[in-house]
This record gives sequence, C-alpha cells and structure tokens, in this order.
Amino acid sequence: MISLPLLPIPSQTLLLYAIAAAAALVYLPFLVVGYGRLKAGYDMAAPRSLFDKLPAYAQRATWAHANAFESFVLFAAAALMAYITGQQSALAGWAAIAYVIARLLYPVFYILNVPIGRSLMFLTGSLSITTLFGLSLLTIK
Repeated sequence: MISLPLLPIPSQTLLLYAIAAAAALVYLPFLVVGYGRLKAGYDMAAPRSLFDKLPAYAQRATWAHANAFESFVLFAAAALMAYITGQQSALAGWAAIAYVIARLLYPVFYILNVPIGRSLMFLTGSLSITTLFGLSLLTIK
C-alpha cells in the first residue's frame, strides 16, 4: 500500500479550506471572459449575444467557467460529506488538495487549448471527488 505524507494541518480543516478555495477558483476563468468581452465590445443590454463575437480563448474561458460551477457542486458535496463523517485520513486531505490544484490548472489548459491537459485535470478532479465520496461512504455504519 502507498503511504501518503502527513499533512501540516488536520484533514477536516483542509476540507473546509479546499471548499473555500474551489469556490474562489470558479471565477478564475471569468477574468479572461471579462477581458475578451472588453476586446469584443461589451454590450450591457445584451451580454449573452456577445458570445459569438468573443475571441476563441474567451469562448473557451466561458466554457471553463460553466464547467467550474458544475464541478464545484459535486466537490462541495463530497468535501462536506467527508467533513461530516469525520474523515481524518491523509488520503482525504490529499484528495482535497489534488482537486484544488486540478481546478486551478483546468481553466488554464482549457483557455490555452491544450485538450490533453484539460482532460487530465478533469480526470484528477473527478477522482478526487470520487475518493471523498468513497471514504465517506465507507465510514457510515
């Protein structure tokens, strides 16, 4: 069995910090969307109609932003479930860290149009969520 290094803070505390960090990361791609909107000539009366006029990188940033919301919902549920069930294992902590790192890199790869990087980060985030759900379900008696 693989031995994970110990974490500098308790796993349960890390889970809460990871939720906060992941919530903030939801808006990271939107900064690029905002820049793209400025370049394309933002129309406050019809902001959604601007999408087709956005540069390709800003369109990808829009998709990354939408995906961040979808992924965050699952992660928040998994991390809160792990918190409530009292997960104190290093695996839970590392899964939360891996998720946050993956969600930091996901929009970068998406915006830069690196599909393999984007897919690997999506997979890493999904495995992290699955790990947290699995650990929590194993704890329930």
